[in-house]
Amino acid sequence: MNSATAHPDPFLDHEKSLACIHCGLCLTACPTYLETGNENDSPRGRIYLMRALHEGRLAWGAAPVRHLDLCLGCRACEVACPSGVQYGALLEPTRDHLERRHRRSLGQRFLRRVAIERIFPFPWRLRLALRIGQVVKRVAVLSALPRFMREALSLIPAAFQGLKLPERSTTRVEPRRGEVGFVSGCVMSVMFGPTNAASVRLLNQAGYDVRTPRTQGCCGALYAHTGNLERARACARRNIQAFEATDFEAIITNAAGCGSTLKEYGHLLRDDRAWAERARRFSAKVRDLSEWLAQCGLSLPQAQAAGGEVVTCHDACHLAHAQRITKAPRDLIRAADGARFTELPEADLCCGSAGSYNLTEPEMADRLQRRKIDNILKTGAQTVVTTNPGCILQIQAGLRKAGAAHIRVVHVADYLEEKSGRPRAPS
Repeated sequence: MNSATAHPDPFLDHEKSLACIHCGLCLTACPTYLETGNENDSPRGRIYLMRALHEGRLAWGAAPVRHLDLCLGCRACEVACPSGVQYGALLEPTRDHLERRHRRSLGQRFLRRVAIERIFPFPWRLRLALRIGQVVKRVAVLSALPRFMREALSLIPAAFQGLKLPERSTTRVEPRRGEVGFVSGCVMSVMFGPTNAASVRLLNQAGYDVRTPRTQGCCGALYAHTGNLERARACARRNIQAFEATDFEAIITNAAGCGSTLKEYGHLLRDDRAWAERARRFSAKVRDLSEWLAQCGLSLPQAQAAGGEVVTCHDACHLAHAQRITKAPRDLIRAADGARFTELPEADLCCGSAGSYNLTEPEMADRLQRRKIDNILKTGAQTVVTTNPGCILQIQAGLRKAGAAHIRVVHVADYLEEKSGRPRAPS
């Protein structure tokens, strides 16, 4: 231990950290521990490091930072923990503090502060960056590029389609059930526009008018996960203001990563007197698309023949672990006529995407990607259904590397549309 730090750093909720009793039940749920077998790469090991940093028993050096960086933030440990440790609530303020105390390499600063924070949350910048990436893929000698660039370029599909949603979409189903708000998202609106449109149509089909406020912006997830809580809070305030103008029955998101952050605005702004109650009310209305459609009993029209395809489901971490939703997507998949559903081994183990993790930690992301692809190939599935854009891109890239690009990876909204007789929206 290095005790060079004279005074504790006041960033950690000490009482929450003490909830960890070091029982070890989280170990088999943690993707990085399964890969490395290193106690410092386990949830309980990282909590021990956080406490040591907080109490001043350990300095902010390369070794503890490395173990904290390697954490995916998938929160599988929270589901496994019998003591109810709120690992995410410990990790995010630790990373926020880390970014202000630890000087990173130039490459990492560019990735985190420019690519991730200055491009991804802004649709027009992201669209431009993706177009440039497509050109680079065609003309560059990829083997000569740094690994993080090769991995980033591998995620870009040959084609993607943005689509601007109408501000209001009205149901023709009677009786009309109400009105919901829709979160269009950053990556979703740029790369998965048809999926957004399919999501709105499914909500209309369920009897809901859908409004997509024009003043909404990035949910703040990327900022929160990479240690910039102040920017995440600014995103939260903007979205609360955009959606609270209308008394929506629910606020729907079709991206699991966004949903987990939107549902935690109450926690993110808990110390802001002017916004805490507004944030709590907002978060109480947020629902994942699959959660809402399963809850309202979406009735699917008679499907066209499916050809007996085998279908499996990958659980997006921030839906399965942060939001504890695994049943709803499966219920919807099984309800779609003609599918032969099979469970995916380690379905809720992270695929390596984890927001921007596959950019900042390409080596571990690649290991987890290969593990996920091996499990998919074992199922014999022709279609993989999931609920998060990052997972779709990561798994598609992994299948291409494995020579299995014929296996489709689709969002649950596209899958349900396809099974209801409409052509699948391209992604």
